[in-house]
Amino acid sequence: MKAPPNRPADYPELAKGIQRNRRLPDDSLGALWESIILDEKLKSQLLSQAVLNFTLRSKVDRAVIPLHGVILLVGPPGTGKTSLARGLAHRVAQSFSGSTFRLLEVEAHSLTSSAMGKTQRAVTELFAQSISEAAASGPTIVLLDEVETLAADRSKMSLEANPVDIHRATDAVLVQLDNLAERHPNLLFVATSNFPEAVDRAFTSRCDLVVDVPLPDKDACALILGDCLRGLAKTFPAIGKLASPADVSRCASECVGLDGRAIRKMVANALASSPQVAMNPETVTAADLLNAAKAAKAARTTKEASR
Repeated sequence: MKAPPNRPADYPELAKGIQRNRRLPDDSLGALWESIILDEKLKSQLLSQAVLNFTLRSKVDRAVIPLHGVILLVGPPGTGKTSLARGLAHRVAQSFSGSTFRLLEVEAHSLTSSAMGKTQRAVTELFAQSISEAAASGPTIVLLDEVETLAADRSKMSLEANPVDIHRATDAVLVQLDNLAERHPNLLFVATSNFPEAVDRAFTSRCDLVVDVPLPDKDACALILGDCLRGLAKTFPAIGKLASPADVSRCASECVGLDGRAIRKMVANALASSPQVAMNPETVTAADLLNAAKAAKAARTTKEASR
């Protein structure tokens, strides 16, 4: 694949709905990919599907394999779906040595409006103009975070909250996905959703792959803890001693049921277990970690019980 011509760094950042626009590969995003603890077979499948998008779609008729260039990541909040999507974009670009990719991050909430017809028009302009122009200039990956905002399940809409406009906005997303799939084989959407049951089934049917990003099991919790503690030890070397297999295993058992983000924040809570530890993080103990993990899990259990 030939590298596309250089483009201005700010293209098309000023377009409504585009939150961020960056060149790929980007090593900082590669670090995100490595930080997400997920079954390696699942990661490999995800990367392989994304790479296939750029090697197959331009060469094989859609009547043979009807790829839309859409991957959907679903799962509970905090499991790293957005970070995984950003890291995936880097890894895909990295796979095509010498090629320059673009990552566009869409701010879905900025497209919604209570005024009749405005959401539909904003969605159409974003897809048909901004995203299409980017894809016309070279290989492009688009992150659609919280995609249920743009592709809400029409079968579950009530007569509240201007459902006609929301219905039309979902229609616009589906029409534009079809159009872009036909016109731009060098375009890949990576969408995320915390609430897959709220995503329109017609959108899901257009996805080439749906990946469930689960809460970490005990082994994954241990890997996340170990990674976090070793990272802290680069700044506070004494914390490295807490990464022993025995201490990590005990703490990981208490972390089951927490998402990866919550586990890392739990470590921060342990560092704030007292003013003394907060002033000198190297004095944190395995007991502090264990107590923080128990508190985080208890808080999560209470929150779920109240729903």
